[in-house]
Amino acid sequence: MLCSLTAGHMQGKRRIMKLKLTCAAAIGFLAAMAFAQTAPVFQMRGDRFKALTFEQMTPEQKTMTRNVLAGDRGSMNGPYNVLLRSPEMGDLAQKFGAQMRFHSSLPRKLNEFAILMVARHWNSQYEWYAHQRYALQEGLSPATVESVANGKRPAAMQPDEEIIYNFCSELLNAKEVSDATFRTAVDKLGERGVVDLIGVMGYYHLVSMVLNVDRYPLPEGIAPPLKPLR
Repeated sequence: MLCSLTAGHMQGKRRIMKLKLTCAAAIGFLAAMAFAQTAPVFQMRGDRFKALTFEQMTPEQKTMTRNVLAGDRGSMNGPYNVLLRSPEMGDLAQKFGAQMRFHSSLPRKLNEFAILMVARHWNSQYEWYAHQRYALQEGLSPATVESVANGKRPAAMQPDEEIIYNFCSELLNAKEVSDATFRTAVDKLGERGVVDLIGVMGYYHLVSMVLNVDRYPLPEGIAPPLKPLR
């Protein structure tokens, strides 16, 4: 009888020990999951604005970071290290930028063309570096991209590309667009398309200013792609 009680007692202790180990493993797993949710993997760069780590961020900055990483971009490259300094504004700006870049009524090729026009206007090296390859991927010709980089009107453009070039050139340089340029753009793009075009230009003005003020560095080994225009 005593041996039976002792054996039962030992089995009970083993069950308790297994339960404790199971609970500890579950707690460890939940802790790891919680850490993964609060500390996403990313890396930022900066010059005048020191690159932040997730651990250094305020709750508002962490919210903006999670929103950027969960959105269409999935990356904190570019202006976000600077925009985190005003995280409420930065979060609104990145949402606006995501709408203008990924959900515009304009075809991607034309959208990227407009971004390059703004980058060239500001001599924004990183913005040009980042979007040149996107423009080429979307079907803009290398000759057109090179002409814009050199500050020259492309010799051969598709009709829709010429509309974008004329509209952006006039708005950037004259601060307005002519009636003829406006009508042509509306006829081809619609009123929404014209407003989206203005929107993407406006957002990338902000990005260019942020990058230029920060002197945001290009990736290591990459030479500045834009030369100063005379």
